[in-house]
Amino acid sequence: MKIALDPYMHRHVPLLELPRLVAELGYEYIELSPRADFLDWWVRPRVYPDRIKAFKKSLRDHGVKLASLLPMYRWASPHQVERVAAMRYWKAAIQVAVELECDTMNSEFGRGPSPDFSSNCFCCTGSKVESCEAAFWESMDELVPIFERESINLHIEPHPEDFVETIQPAVDMIRSINSKNVRFLYCAPHTFHFGDDMAKMIEEAAPVLAHVHVADTFNHKASSGLRYIINPPGAQVRVHQHLNIGEGEVNWDIFFGTLKKVGFDGIVTSCVFAWEERAIESSKFMRNEIQRYIDKYWE
Repeated sequence: MKIALDPYMHRHVPLLELPRLVAELGYEYIELSPRADFLDWWVRPRVYPDRIKAFKKSLRDHGVKLASLLPMYRWASPHQVERVAAMRYWKAAIQVAVELECDTMNSEFGRGPSPDFSSNCFCCTGSKVESCEAAFWESMDELVPIFERESINLHIEPHPEDFVETIQPAVDMIRSINSKNVRFLYCAPHTFHFGDDMAKMIEEAAPVLAHVHVADTFNHKASSGLRYIINPPGAQVRVHQHLNIGEGEVNWDIFFGTLKKVGFDGIVTSCVFAWEERAIESSKFMRNEIQRYIDKYWE
């Protein structure tokens, strides 16, 4: 099992200093999420040979490895100009992974709709969802052979606001890709968007589950739907948090206990985003808490 840190709260740390910081925080692995000087959001990688070489050296010098790279590109956009651009960016990012000897990449099903859609496009229905899914499958047809050829794993998660937000059809879609290189990522802070029975959902995902994200969140459906109060009432939003373990309502004994039950042995990533003003303390706390639960259930 690999315990990794998503260093998004530390993204202002210079790239070459990041491995040192991650090691000092107690982690051996990084899940490198978007940052302006590497794989930035939605645009072509900001990477060149000298930067890759220097980052590899820094990783090696500090005894830190890449568990995964996390690109975010519009591979599910129904606008072909965007989707085709996303394919170019994905192919460039895959080559970055190859150069860094990183065997895993992860991403989301995708918000699909482009910036010129209406502001409430996240609640796509009917033809919009179908168009996003059609674009996603077209992208998979193009990318999966490359992942297989380069021996790189792709882990995909449904996300609030994506055209796929729930365990199903996400798990069935991944299984229907029918590639050993394409697996499922269960993101704990999205649990209450996924469904109501966390143990059942983890068990359902188990045949393709390779990666989990660990952060806490509140159940937005609780208290008669008033756990969060949104103004104006009924506004179409997708609220969730990425909090420290214990600050929300995820049942961590069920989460880790079920992972043990299904034989999980993949990547466990701390992905708290809520506390940039105390990012050091948060990252250290999460490393210790994750280890405590692993020791409890995998002893």
